[in-house]
Amino acid sequence: MRRVLIGVGALTLSACAQPVSTAPSDLYFEQLSALCGAGAFAGTLVSTDEVDAGFRAETIIMGPAVCDDRSVRIPLAVGDDRSRTWVVTRTDEGVRLKHDHRHADGSEDTLTQYGGDSAAASLQRHEFPVDGDTRALFTREGIEVSNQNTWAIEIRPGTQFAYEMSRPERFFRIEFDLTAPVPAPPLPWGVEPIE
Repeated sequence: MRRVLIGVGALTLSACAQPVSTAPSDLYFEQLSALCGAGAFAGTLVSTDEVDAGFRAETIIMGPAVCDDRSVRIPLAVGDDRSRTWVVTRTDEGVRLKHDHRHADGSEDTLTQYGGDSAAASLQRHEFPVDGDTRALFTREGIEVSNQNTWAIEIRPGTQFAYEMSRPERFFRIEFDLTAPVPAPPLPWGVEPIE
């Protein structure tokens, strides 16, 4: 009987020492982290807003993603434009999405570091309504219509990644095929090559 009690105690201590989170935001972040080392992937603009016609004509490639224990950085190349990187970061409350926009010389664009914290969240999809800092930026830059933005990122591991932006009378969505890696584009602007 004593051996059984010691065994149960050891199992209890072991379980306490290594808690496993099943929160949707933690599992979602783990799935995004799997993109690191997975390569680059081609995307297709599936939304149909006319304002995106120029975007639709370009080759769209995401990745390769770069990760650490707190963030996943996903570069987006649109033709020769390598100015965009999606930055998904763990927070105490969930997950945050920011858009890092750079000029070709690596300096930050005026419209950069915008986004928000996840609100609607599931294992495969998180939605990020515009946050207060972003509202202030958009208002300062005269694009108040964007103060209604909600971004979303969906991940179906090994199958599909999708990025979306929506607001009243505006919808933008790109889908990436994770089953078919493509050659990686040059590094995003502002990232120095490792020598």
